Amino acid sequence: MNAKLTYNILVFIDYNMKHAKGAKMPRGNKNAILEYKIPVPPLSTQRKIVEVLDKFDTLVNSISDGLPREIELRRKQYEYYRDLLLNFKEKSA
Repeated sequence: MNAKLTYNILVFIDYNMKHAKGAKMPRGNKNAILEYKIPVPPLSTQRKIVEVLDKFDTLVNSISDGLPREIELRRKQYEYYRDLLLNFKEKSA
């Protein structure tokens, strides 16, 4: 979790506790919670976030370009280096 998100969560908890009802078991005040202003990033930042998440979704879910292809490539890489390590030439006596 990044620091800004953690900060925003802590600010909300503090806000909620200031408006809580009850002494033994404080409960959030629904009206106060509904009036809380949630910080929203600028539209340009939202677009960048969407772009990154779309690329990630494509990478993970695409059959030909995504995770299955990456796994196959890593398997071939592993086999190549394994063969290099295990198939060394014998020296002549």
